[in-house]
Amino acid sequence: MWQQLSQWFLDPNNQIICLGIVVAFITGVILGRLARHRAHKKDKAVAERGDEAFFKGIQYILSNDHDHAIEEFTKSVQLNSETIETYVALGNLYRSKGEIDRAIRIRQSIILRPNISKDIKLRALIDLGLDYRKGGFLNRALKTFLDVLTKQPTNLQTLEEVEKIYEEMKDWENAFATRQRISKLVKGEHDHILAHHQTELGKAFYAKGEVGRAKSCYEKAISIDKKCVDAYLHLGDLHFDNQDYKKAIATWKKVVQAAPRLTFLAYRRLEGAYSKMDNLQPVEDFLKECAKLNSDAFTHLALARHLYNKEDEEGALKELEGALVLDPFFWEARKMIGEILLAKDRKADVRAAYQDLIAHLNVAYLKFRCANCGYEPDYLQWQCLQCRKWDTMDFASFETGDSTSPHHLPNPLFQATEEGEEDDV
Repeated sequence: MWQQLSQWFLDPNNQIICLGIVVAFITGVILGRLARHRAHKKDKAVAERGDEAFFKGIQYILSNDHDHAIEEFTKSVQLNSETIETYVALGNLYRSKGEIDRAIRIRQSIILRPNISKDIKLRALIDLGLDYRKGGFLNRALKTFLDVLTKQPTNLQTLEEVEKIYEEMKDWENAFATRQRISKLVKGEHDHILAHHQTELGKAFYAKGEVGRAKSCYEKAISIDKKCVDAYLHLGDLHFDNQDYKKAIATWKKVVQAAPRLTFLAYRRLEGAYSKMDNLQPVEDFLKECAKLNSDAFTHLALARHLYNKEDEEGALKELEGALVLDPFFWEARKMIGEILLAKDRKADVRAAYQDLIAHLNVAYLKFRCANCGYEPDYLQWQCLQCRKWDTMDFASFETGDSTSPHHLPNPLFQATEEGEEDDV
């Protein structure tokens, strides 16, 4: 066999055939490498153009030019459809522009990809929940976030989103349970939020006529946070509705210790309770005590109203003057002074009061403001309607001053307190 093969190679014609085969093989290898090199260069050029479009998109985002950012990211995706980061950025942009359907389709396309990591799928699932929430699909958002928590129970962002949804849905029981889970993951102040959840749950029970369960919730709220003013107010209201006026009074008075600057929320309630007992003297004693302890202008106003109702105009005017000493910009006190003086036809005093008023008319009206996000509601809210944080509402300062005392209250709050509409506070 080897002898025949060697004789075959000695034939010149066969040598030419072998040489041709070798040359063809080498040529094929060279051409293949050249083709691969060209394809690699082409792919590299495409990838570079995709990267360039991606970075341009980032620059447009930083310039707050979302329309051009979307254009560049779309171009980047067309050049390189494997870049997950571009899809994520594009989805976020669509969400920010309110194009929720497009954002949702992008998240779903990422989730359905077979060869991506669990972390990327989880991130896409969270983004999908955020898209649903932005679009107002709370049930879908909640279902999506709960799906995330089955995969990653300690995902803090998801837990916070779930809590917000439960709060918006008025599902206070689950909101409370979710906040408890958050409190185990994050150190900080959680008691005031848990107390508010229990208070809101108590209000819901009370609205359904389940007085016993409402009472338990209010008491639990107070046990969690001794400074939860809303719980004291509504627990007192519950006792008042049950005609247990002594317990109502005792509960409302605890607001003084819990939050002295919010004592004004209990004044009208106390007056109503004492009137049922045919003895308003304790109201006067309580107000005088608060005026001494708090040096609060609103307390002087409440005492002035009480004295005026007793036809003690001079005593009322004295208290109102005391309120203006504490705060010259207290418009409600000035208004009441004018009403008393006009009723008594004291023209000279009215003129003096008006001249003093003119000197203070260059100050902007004070409103409430959220210390977290700056939102300014028309009346006191325990939870900010914009950022959904609890107990961040404070008294906004004047533009030309920095008074933050609790007597600077918008008219709606005065009306609610005066008319007995405490549930709106």
